[in-house]
Amino acid sequence: MTKFTLTTLGAILAFLSTTNGFIIPSTIRGETALSMNKKKTKPRKSGGGGGGFAKKATAINIKTKKKAANPDFTYAGSIRPFPQSPTRIIDPDAVLSIPDYAIDGVPKKRGSAYEIEIKTPEEIEKMRKSGRCAREVLDIAGRLVKAGVTTDEIDAAVHAACVERGAYPSPLNYRNFPKSCCTSVNEVICHGIPDERPLEDGDIVNIDITVYLDGYHGDCSEMFCVGGKDAIDEKGRKLLQTTYDCWVKSMELVKPGVNYNVIGKTIEDYIKTEGFSTVRSFCGHGIGSVFHTAPNIFHYTVNQDLQEMQVGHVYTIEPMICEGFADPYMWQDDWTATTADGGRSAQFEHTLLVTEDGVEALTGKIETSPLQFWEEESAIRKGIWLGTSENARARAEELSNR
Repeated sequence: MTKFTLTTLGAILAFLSTTNGFIIPSTIRGETALSMNKKKTKPRKSGGGGGGFAKKATAINIKTKKKAANPDFTYAGSIRPFPQSPTRIIDPDAVLSIPDYAIDGVPKKRGSAYEIEIKTPEEIEKMRKSGRCAREVLDIAGRLVKAGVTTDEIDAAVHAACVERGAYPSPLNYRNFPKSCCTSVNEVICHGIPDERPLEDGDIVNIDITVYLDGYHGDCSEMFCVGGKDAIDEKGRKLLQTTYDCWVKSMELVKPGVNYNVIGKTIEDYIKTEGFSTVRSFCGHGIGSVFHTAPNIFHYTVNQDLQEMQVGHVYTIEPMICEGFADPYMWQDDWTATTADGGRSAQFEHTLLVTEDGVEALTGKIETSPLQFWEEESAIRKGIWLGTSENARARAEELSNR
């Protein structure tokens, strides 16, 4: 799940106006402190609900607390919000642990904005387990992607799969997000809320899964094609392939001593030659016992030195690549971010561990994971990507040759 950011190098959409049928973005640029995932809200008084949790909050439905929708709201593309089912409830006794925001939606534990945590061997072991859990849940969700299935049905399966594994679905009630995963279809860049819209042949869907297992988060996302590769037009296939390849190309460079600025430059340089744009208003992030923490992982060129990678750093790389405008246009639910011009967007994400000999994907594919066409046809590295360490390379080759 992406982290929302404003920087002098990035831009956040301020408003849109329509001119001759085209939506033109207007942006504000300026120095602003980083904010976790979305705009900050005032602290809530104790004793309130918030939903997404059992016991005292069982009767609360998060979406009923939203302001009334404006019927004249202009959408950038063809996707529209559909009705949502009531927020699913979790019995805290059914999972190993719950995050501190589960009851009231307000994260209490905050990581450093600048100091990057070096994980201990014990923490890394827990993160391997949460990463494996996230991968299993993502694969379950991906198998459901087909025409006629709703994203709410996918969310129900994600919720059940998390609880079955003793994990809490991290998005649930995080700053009052009402569902257990994010499902972003076509022009939705990120943070799409699962609802009752049936998927259609030709849709491209990002499913973003984060689980909280035994005190640690594991975060990953992947693209899926409704109807398979043949149902997607040539430009859509190029968008998916380019997004995957720029992501892998950037991850291939991860190792101790490398400056974090190489990630964004690698991504932007690659996608610009293919005619695409990269989102600047959302970034990857450090992760561990806290959902979003340092470092911020920018998916665009930063013309200054950042910190250097060290063994034990754990973070996500999750570029969002767009056909046209990369500025986000926010829906009235305060979560769903679409492209400003209705063009499609694609994204991939892993939780990564910097090792002595490179990098490992803690959310990497497993024995039962499918091999997608962008992996088979990658111009960067064909087959499943699990990292650059010796163990990761050997395991990836084994899985790719099944």
